[in-house]
Amino acid sequence: MLITDVKRVIEQLSRDKGINREVLVATLKEAIESAARKKLGARADIEVHYDEKTGEVEVFQFKEVVDEVHDPDVELTLEDGLEYDPECEEGDSLGIKVDTSLFGRIAAQSAKQVIIQKMKEAERNAVYDNFIHKKGEIINGIVQRIDRGNIIVNLGQAEALLSSREQMPRENYKRGDRIRAYVLDVMEESRGAQVLLSRTHPEFLAKLFASEVPEVAESIVTIRSAAREPGIRSKIAVSSSDSDVDPVGACVGMKGNRVQSIVQELRGEKIDIVQWSPDVAKFVCNALSPAEIAKVVIDEENRSMEIIVPDEFLSIAIGKNGQNVRLACRLTGWHLDVMSMDEYSRKLKKMYSSFMRIPEITIDVAEKLCRNGFTTLKEIVDASDDALLSVSGLSEDEVVLIKKSAKQLFNSSDSKSGAVNHRRLDIKENESSLEDTSGSSGEEVPPVGDELPKTDDPLEVDATTPSFDEPRKVDEALEESMEVSAAPELDDPSNADGTPRVVEPSKVDEVS
Repeated sequence: MLITDVKRVIEQLSRDKGINREVLVATLKEAIESAARKKLGARADIEVHYDEKTGEVEVFQFKEVVDEVHDPDVELTLEDGLEYDPECEEGDSLGIKVDTSLFGRIAAQSAKQVIIQKMKEAERNAVYDNFIHKKGEIINGIVQRIDRGNIIVNLGQAEALLSSREQMPRENYKRGDRIRAYVLDVMEESRGAQVLLSRTHPEFLAKLFASEVPEVAESIVTIRSAAREPGIRSKIAVSSSDSDVDPVGACVGMKGNRVQSIVQELRGEKIDIVQWSPDVAKFVCNALSPAEIAKVVIDEENRSMEIIVPDEFLSIAIGKNGQNVRLACRLTGWHLDVMSMDEYSRKLKKMYSSFMRIPEITIDVAEKLCRNGFTTLKEIVDASDDALLSVSGLSEDEVVLIKKSAKQLFNSSDSKSGAVNHRRLDIKENESSLEDTSGSSGEEVPPVGDELPKTDDPLEVDATTPSFDEPRKVDEALEESMEVSAAPELDDPSNADGTPRVVEPSKVDEVS
């Protein structure tokens, strides 16, 4: 069968639908074979040949030459075989060319259904194969329609879904608008490949920088991490493999032209570009910019930090509704607790006071314990002897006595706090009864219980705890602890027992 349009149709479908030519040819052969079986019988041995050069399709039915025919669908006599091939013998298999014009309407309809079904399957597979390698990339499309807040994007060969939760706030699109989005995922489903898009993913910001900044595309500047609050503010950390290339300046561009094009794409989203550092303290200080950092206390075991800032920079470090510190947490991967210098001073004073209640601890030892990351009596009780021995100036006997005294104070504080709670309950009951009495007699009853401690914190000195003899020395030690020069060096990445270490920004700058 010579069909002049077959070759042209196959080539056109291959271009328009993105389907491989071999798949289309195999589909055509299967459809014609199905039509031939409708005409010649299900047991017939049929082969379909397609000529790539001419586009000719031929159908052959193979029969075996036998002396006596038992199954006419697959056998024929020697006399009949000699008509097709004069040299045939018994046992030969003869391919008899079939006239496809005799298939009829039903067989042609069957072939049509097979072609439609196979074409749909091939088209679904082609869409998946074409887009799976684009996962994690930026793609351009045209808004085709909007369905319940979800945007259907026409990508040419397929449609993609930009759900409402992956859209930036205050973004409005209408049909026909061009849109740029990040390919979040490509899923293979029974109804076809589903392409999911996003404009809120942090990687969308990173890919935008890769498309706008040549140094990023050439891997001279590396984007280490990114954090976003879509449509409001974002932070991105960059580093450079070339010492002569400033990573922040490369991303900003001349007069900010590079970063401004990205800001326009993100509808005015503010972008902070910070320099990544292998030293995590320096990295965190950069991530919290423009706030100035006075001190950093690092707890590497729990991946958390206490950030101490001057009082006037507290609101800047935290940001509006905690935005700045929240983005810094996501950018660095550390839990950050920001506090002012006054708050940190009160915390230190509480620590000194609690440590000075131990008879064996002097002011110098209390200062060393604080600097080595010990903050509560419970930490001293739970610490190993080796951890306490690492604090210079303590012997093994002193460590044993200190832990024993700390345990006694901690247990007494727990029991005392429980007793305070019971006394408060009793006082509330007495107050209620006195109020009833005063109401009946008309006489005023003075308040009861004002002299009781105001806290159940085991670290805070309560009314029943005598103060130490030298409060002035504690204040002096507290002032010295806030001095920059007293901070430990950064050569040792962590304390021996993994307890928090204190890092000053000045020391961080020296290391970097």
